[in-house]
Amino acid sequence: MNPTATELGLPPPFPDHTQLPESDGTFVKNFQEHPQSILLTDSLGPLLAQRHPDGRYCIGQDSGIYWRETDPPEAGAVAPDWFYVPNVSARPERGSYRRSYVFWREHISPLIAIELASGKGEEERNATPLLMTEAGEVQKPGKFWVYEQILHITYYAIYEIVSNRLEAYRLVEGRYQPITPNERGHYFIPPLEIELGLWQGTYQNQTQQWLRWWDKDGNLLLIGSERAEREKLKTEQERQRAEQAEQKAARLAERLREMGIDPDNLD
Repeated sequence: MNPTATELGLPPPFPDHTQLPESDGTFVKNFQEHPQSILLTDSLGPLLAQRHPDGRYCIGQDSGIYWRETDPPEAGAVAPDWFYVPNVSARPERGSYRRSYVFWREHISPLIAIELASGKGEEERNATPLLMTEAGEVQKPGKFWVYEQILHITYYAIYEIVSNRLEAYRLVEGRYQPITPNERGHYFIPPLEIELGLWQGTYQNQTQQWLRWWDKDGNLLLIGSERAEREKLKTEQERQRAEQAEQKAARLAERLREMGIDPDNLD
C-alpha cells in the first residue's frame, strides 16, 4: 500500500472549491446589484456563446475568488460583484456546480471584474498591499491591490451607483492605468470588441442608469426579452408588408378587370 501524504510528512494539498466556504454571510448592499449583474450576463451571453463554442467560460456574480490560504478561509477571498473568466469550465470536475473560483487551482485570471459601489468607492479603490505589521499581524489588503497585483485582472471597472460615476482601468505592465472613454462615453474592451457604458432605462421595475454592453460600432447588446421583442416586431412588420402587398395586388387586379382585362390570364 502506498504511504499517505501525512505518513510522508507532506503538507496537505491546497483545498478546492468543494472544500472552501461559498459565502461569507454578508448581505447584498443594494437592490440594484443582482438585477445589474443579470443584465450584464444576459446581454453578453450570445457573444460569449460564439467565442466559446465549447462552453469553456464562467461568469461570477458576487461570487468568491480565493487567492490566499487563510484561517478562516474566507479572509483569503475577494468577491467581485461581476467577473468573467475565459477558457475555464463553468462546472469544475469535482461537484455538480461551481461554489467559488479558486485561483491557485485554475491559474487563469479573470479578463474583467466590475464592482458596484454603494458608497463613494473607497473600498473598491483601496490599494493597500498585503503586509506584516510589527506585531506580527497580517494587514488586510485592498481589493484594488488584490485585483492588480495578485489576480492580474486585465480590466477593472468601478460603478458608483448613487452618483452614476463609472471608471475603468486596464492592466499595463503590472499596474492599472485609467482608460479614457470614447466619444460615446463608453470604455472599449478590445479582447471582446465590446464597450461598457451607462444606459438610462427600466429593468426589473427599476428605472435608472444601468451598466450595459455595446458592440464596437455602438449597437446596444440586447438581453433575451429585448431580443424576443425585436423578433416579434420584425415578424409583425413582415406580416404587415405581406398584407399590404396582397391588398395592392387585389386593387391592381380590380382595375384590370374594370379595363376588361382578366388578371388571371395575362400570358
